[in-house]
Order: sequence, then structure tokens, then C-alpha cells
Amino acid sequence: MKFGMRTPSLKLSLKARTTSKWKRQAKKAIIPGYGRKGMGWVKNPRKAAYNKVYRKTTFSFWDLFK
Repeated sequence: MKFGMRTPSLKLSLKARTTSKWKRQAKKAIIPGYGRKGMGWVKNPRKAAYNKVYRKTTFSFWDLFK
């Protein structure tokens, strides 16, 4: 498990900012449970637990400026 600052990724940051609204709307219409809070625990509890701990033990480069 990682502790401390996450390695910044320009590629992933750009991908997150450019995912269009219509693409999310289409997935929400087709995939039941897409985008709903808590669905990660239903789909894959082990990964959801890991992600919860990871987000609490690491911080982003941009959090330094907040």
C-alpha cells in the first residue's frame, strides 16, 4: 500500500477532464448501477476496500496548493 503523495499523471488527468457528459449519460442509460454511490462495494468489495484505504493514505500534488 502506498503512503504519501501520489505520482502525478498528466495523461490520466487529461482523460478525466475530457470524458464527455454524453458518454457518461449513455453508460448510465445502458449499464444498471453505473455512477451510483456504493456500487463498487457490490461489484468488487476487495477492490473497493483497497481504494478506500488508498484514498485516505495518499494525497494529490494539487492538494498541496489547497
